[in-house]
Amino acid sequence: MFLKIFFTLVTFSILQGACLAQEGGGPPKKEQSMKSKRKQRKEDKRKWKEERRNKRAEEKKIRNHHKRIQTKEVRKRMKRNKGKAIRNNTHQREPFFQRLFQKKRGKGSKQPKEKVSKSQKN
Repeated sequence: MFLKIFFTLVTFSILQGACLAQEGGGPPKKEQSMKSKRKQRKEDKRKWKEERRNKRAEEKKIRNHHKRIQTKEVRKRMKRNKGKAIRNNTHQREPFFQRLFQKKRGKGSKQPKEKVSKSQKN
């Protein structure tokens, strides 16, 4: 009987200490109000836009400088090849009539190869 009472008192004292340790807990206090969070997000977005604008301007400067240092013929060639590069990047085929009337070359050509004998090679 004495042991039963002793163990119950000990368990209650342990549980009471654990319960006291959690007082003052609960959800954490909000450090910022909703308005200040909104202002912070707006400020972050403004900074991000400014950084993006500066980065794009810098890239544009670099591209323009690269174009400017090329010769006139190279600039013309770059301009002609720009359309083909865009079409390749978007995975589009060449227009039908260009494909129809272009010169065949490489493995895709349907013209048979000329067979050269070993004696003609030497």
